Amino acid sequence: MEVPADALVALFAELTGVMFCAKDADGRYTEVNDAFVRRTNRRDRSGVVGRRAPELFVPALAERYEEQDRRVLAEGRVLRHELELIRREGGVPGWYLTTKVPVVAHGVAVGVVSVSEDLRSADETDPGMPALSRVVDLVARRLDDPPRVEELAATAGLSTSALERRMRAVFGLAPTQFVLRARIDRARSLLTTTDLPLAGIALACGFYDQPAFTRQFARLAGETPGQFRRRARPVGPHDVGGG
Repeated sequence: MEVPADALVALFAELTGVMFCAKDADGRYTEVNDAFVRRTNRRDRSGVVGRRAPELFVPALAERYEEQDRRVLAEGRVLRHELELIRREGGVPGWYLTTKVPVVAHGVAVGVVSVSEDLRSADETDPGMPALSRVVDLVARRLDDPPRVEELAATAGLSTSALERRMRAVFGLAPTQFVLRARIDRARSLLTTTDLPLAGIALACGFYDQPAFTRQFARLAGETPGQFRRRARPVGPHDVGGG
């Protein structure tokens, strides 16, 4: 039995921790759920439908979302489990895991449907947490020298494949994604609570150099570390050096 599209839209409308949207080939939203609306500056779904990402989200992040859409449409392939920050202008960023699927009609990709899962804190009562708590502690201690997946697996007493399954079940993230999120979160904290230069923050968070840090931070946060710091704090000597 084929499930009607309107039934699927109605189902996604009930989700509270997952953003859902559908876009046409021009990048305009045709369907969204309330969880999606809450991540924008619009009051209801009517304020989102018909608009494009740059009208709703931070420009640099919106550009990345649309680049993802173009790739999905051009290649006709699914984009799975993409770790990303989602933030509207003036809003608080949130970590999400996004999957995008092309909508195909008569052999032609005519749109994209997307779901983004809100990555909330793991439940400490989860039976997978005892072993994973050792992984979390190791990552926290080694942000300046990020451990490899094999080291994380050994710390948890699991094979690398078992660790992957366990971390996806508990955190919704692959081990490498979990480490990257921890490093970027640490960088955001240092940018707002210390006067460390950007090069020092890059090293403290395990990046090879400041340019590498700037590229990765901007890719996920939608702004450079320097822009993030200037927005969050008064301009001071820590801003010297760009980024």
